[in-house]
Amino acid sequence: MKSTANKPPRLSEAQMEIMEEVWKGGEVTVTKVWEALEHRRGVARNTVHTLMERLTRKGWLKRRMDGQVHYYSAKSTRTRTMKELVNRLVDSAFGGSAESLVLTLLQGRTLTPEEVGRIRDLIEQSSKKEAS
Repeated sequence: MKSTANKPPRLSEAQMEIMEEVWKGGEVTVTKVWEALEHRRGVARNTVHTLMERLTRKGWLKRRMDGQVHYYSAKSTRTRTMKELVNRLVDSAFGGSAESLVLTLLQGRTLTPEEVGRIRDLIEQSSKKEAS
C-alpha cells in the first residue's frame, strides 16, 4: 500500500461538492461557492464558510486576504486529487487491485457504446506505454 503521509484527509460528500466549485472557479469567495450550492440545494452560508475553513486547515484549500475578502483556491488540481482519491480507494477497498475496481464498476452499471470505445482506447494506450 502507498503511504498517505503528507496527504490531506479524505473528503466528505459536502466537502467534495465545495472542492468542485473551487476547481471550477479557480479562486473563489465563500459567497460565490454558497451561491452555486444554494441553487442546487438549501445550504446556509455559515455552513459553507465553516466547511471551507475546515478544508483550509486540513490542507485542501489555501486562503489569501484582499482587504476584508478571503479568497480560496485549491492546493491541488482536480485531476491530481481524483487520481489520489482513486488510488486510496483501490488500496483500501480493493487490496491494491485496479482490476477488482474496474470489474466492480462494470458489474454495477451498463456502459454505452461510446464509453466502451473510450475505455478500449485507454486500455490500448496504457498497454502501449508499458510496452515502451
